[in-house]
Amino acid sequence: MGPPSSSGFYMSRAVALLLAGLAAALLLALAVLAALYGHCARVPPSEIQHRAVPDAAPVPPRKQKEPPPTPKSGPAREPEVAATPSDWRPPGPWDQLRLPPWLVPLHYELELWPRLRPDEHSGPALRFTGRVNITVRCTVSTARLLLHSLFLDCASAEVRGPLSPGTGDATVGRVPVNDVWFALDMEYMVLELAEALQPGSSYELQLSFSGPVYQDTWEGLFLNLYTDQGERRALLASHMEPTFARYVFPCFDEPALKTTFNITIIHHPSYVALSNMPKLGQSEKEDVNGSKWTVTTFYTTPLMPTYLVAFAICDCDHVNRTERGQEIRIWARKDAIVNGYADFALNITGPIFSFMEDLYNISYPLPKTDIIALPTFDKRAMENWGLLVFDESLLLLQPEDQLTEKKTVIFSIVSHEIGHQWFGNLVTMDWWNNLWLNEGFASYFEFEVINHFYPKFPRNEVFFTNILYGVLKEDHALVFRAVSMKAENFTETDEINEVFDLFTYSKGASMVRMLSSFLNENLFISALKSYLETFSYSNAEQDDLWRHFQMAIDDQSKILLPATVKSIMDSWTHQSGFPVITLNVSTGVMKQEPFYLGKVKNQTLLSHNDTWIIPILWIKNGTTQSLVWLDNSSKVFPEMQVSDSDHDWVILNLNMSGYYRVNYDKLGWKKLNQQLEKDPKAIPVIHRLQLIVDAFSLAKNNYIEIETALDLTKYLADEDEIIVWHAVLLNLVTKDLISNVNNYDLFPLLKKYLLKRLMSIWNIYSTIIHENVTTLQDDYLALTSLEELFRTACWLGLEDCLQLSRELFRNWMNHPENEIPYPIRSVILCYGIALGNEKEWDFLLNIYNNKTKEEERMQLAFAMSCSKDPWILNRYLEYAITTSPSTFNETNIIEVVAESEVGRYIAKDFLVNNWQAVSERYGAPSLVTLIDIIGRTISTDSQIMEMQQFCSNMLEEHQRLTVHAKLQTIKNENLENKKRNARIAAWLRENT
Repeated sequence: MGPPSSSGFYMSRAVALLLAGLAAALLLALAVLAALYGHCARVPPSEIQHRAVPDAAPVPPRKQKEPPPTPKSGPAREPEVAATPSDWRPPGPWDQLRLPPWLVPLHYELELWPRLRPDEHSGPALRFTGRVNITVRCTVSTARLLLHSLFLDCASAEVRGPLSPGTGDATVGRVPVNDVWFALDMEYMVLELAEALQPGSSYELQLSFSGPVYQDTWEGLFLNLYTDQGERRALLASHMEPTFARYVFPCFDEPALKTTFNITIIHHPSYVALSNMPKLGQSEKEDVNGSKWTVTTFYTTPLMPTYLVAFAICDCDHVNRTERGQEIRIWARKDAIVNGYADFALNITGPIFSFMEDLYNISYPLPKTDIIALPTFDKRAMENWGLLVFDESLLLLQPEDQLTEKKTVIFSIVSHEIGHQWFGNLVTMDWWNNLWLNEGFASYFEFEVINHFYPKFPRNEVFFTNILYGVLKEDHALVFRAVSMKAENFTETDEINEVFDLFTYSKGASMVRMLSSFLNENLFISALKSYLETFSYSNAEQDDLWRHFQMAIDDQSKILLPATVKSIMDSWTHQSGFPVITLNVSTGVMKQEPFYLGKVKNQTLLSHNDTWIIPILWIKNGTTQSLVWLDNSSKVFPEMQVSDSDHDWVILNLNMSGYYRVNYDKLGWKKLNQQLEKDPKAIPVIHRLQLIVDAFSLAKNNYIEIETALDLTKYLADEDEIIVWHAVLLNLVTKDLISNVNNYDLFPLLKKYLLKRLMSIWNIYSTIIHENVTTLQDDYLALTSLEELFRTACWLGLEDCLQLSRELFRNWMNHPENEIPYPIRSVILCYGIALGNEKEWDFLLNIYNNKTKEEERMQLAFAMSCSKDPWILNRYLEYAITTSPSTFNETNIIEVVAESEVGRYIAKDFLVNNWQAVSERYGAPSLVTLIDIIGRTISTDSQIMEMQQFCSNMLEEHQRLTVHAKLQTIKNENLENKKRNARIAAWLRENT
């Protein structure tokens, strides 16, 4: 993402008068500069000089900033005067990301009027007008006011006051506004006043404005076009988090500036208007053309930040119920409501609210909750107080979803957003650097809610697969991304958007889970209650949270910590990466070191000198032991010693509740291998999973030998937990192994080794698929793991798997009502094509052309690339560049074809012969991705030269340099993989 353009500007009235007298040549030069930075124009009231800009299409957010579009109608404008570019204006508070503390907002009166009509939603760019009156208290004498505004036109601005508190805030005067201008760099509107506001006094800012309704983006006020009951329809909705309220109305757009809102929506009478609070009243309004509009007003909100302001204007239906006096309504397309797709969400929402209320002993403060399912919403879901917004795919449950993980996903996401009603809405982080206080807790409590309603749900295993596995793969000592960051390190708005990442959500949730693991549940919840009660309707920082946990610790004597809660948790939240713990079971010595990708000798000495204060929960011989702490770089724990002669074994990190990986000395690994081969069930499922994942990660990154990890797989013939098999297959049958034809020596060895061990787990699930697949509908781990098991079985050539693929595919072809079971659908489609011919391929192409859901189309597009016939793949590639994008709209069919063993060479030749058409369709940058795929066999300089020659006629000089560097990286990676695979092959020869 490139730096924002220098689009802000400043010019006083005196300068404007001076410029008016300059020579024509100079005036022309300034006009040219003005075209780069925006224009200013005088608009009523007469004392305001508002900097506006020429008409332009709405600019998608998070792109290079461009000036906002002007209103499509309004008062005639006086001749434009050139604006001073930002490079020429004096430095000031408009150059800072954070608002100056001169004004504190006390209340907003907000009115919005989008011009959405049922019959005009597909016409010219849709716009809205609005008015906002903001009551503020002045804290520092100032004649310059800053508030946030981006891509809005300001039609008028007035400042009333000081307000008289004794007369119901009646105005006692007015402060003239000399000038209004925009500093687009930091997204500010600046009001220049004729006189300074007085500290301690209150004022009312009165602003009228207009702006664009966005399409194809989901920030600010945006439009959804969709089909319902056979008709094309539209709805409007808002998304303000983190910094998009300023796209909709001028405001003080920071999370700590909480206040109350009175919201009014003017809308077409055929639509329903929704907002944070219940409807207060409705009236009728006529526009200048005599058309009638409905004016809907809403009750005053509680204190809340601007990012939670929400509204929707829609022609939807709803289902509703009441929970403890609170009305809950689920809004969705009328078709979806009639068919009952919203019923599951409705039935779980109330009980989840009640569970949260009881857990924290804090009632939900709003009288109602609306949840709206949008046809498309790429933010997935948003927790707006009183009006939650979801993508419908994450809220509506259809009959065909019974054999998917959809029910669990809906339950999780609804729980997450309801969790935010306390963590985020009631108590909000002070600023975005501590966003994890919102998202980490909401993500953690997803699992607590599910566990409450489904006590048999395997929450530890699911937390690992959904949360911990992914973030541990991305995190390391040199990633330079801590969970909690310093606010002063943020310098651009885009950096706020970037905080919504894996570390905030998944590492944040892992921090909460680890904290709860070394405290008992009562103490953990007691501290959270205290924290929530103290900071209700207010804001908190990370240290506030630690302080309340410390208070809970100090009020009891059972749990003793080696340091303060702040010291312990800061060691995790203020530094990047995580530790590897190594236990020598012969001596009981435990040490910690930072985890590096591809560790080299003495790397720890080069950087990252900090240590973690690590809670060690552990088991010995299957029995849980007392908590210990590793609060130095190394420490001796005699109780963890075992000898070679006894049958003891030790596993650290009980339930994988700690955010670290565990290594053992050779004896420690040996003992665990012996136990797995003797009685694997003595080691809990979560720890069999842990051993596999930790060992293969440590081997890949040079902490242990690959043979140590492979030894752990010897027992697998007795492993009947599919989640463990899933981890084994992901780590052993890797993508490069599958696609690299040079692994011909390894494949037969791996095939023989795995099939011998795979048959037990295969027989369990193939029987279920044959006989009664519906028994899997509540088995989340099976639903998410079966695909990998079946894919590997078919790849290894297991005849039962191949025959099952033929049968299910042909049965579906002949009787389309006999759907392929969803958990293995992608595998069956792929092998149905691979084992078939033109007939099967044409059938799938016809199905593809009649599907509209993107997920289904992607699945079918991949399956069609599984053909083993070169001429069919060539035909597929021809389709990819000759048919319209609306027919083949997937990212790049060529990339999908190049992924296969046969397709790699076909795609390479196709690129040479059709480069012009490919580049026009997909763009030259896609070649870099294709080279990454095609180049998986490169291991020599001559092969690099061949690939360079292949690319030379397709790329510009600077692109060739990028490709050459990429090829060198691929070569080095392939050489490492070649060495690794040789060692795997040698091990397999010894153990097969």
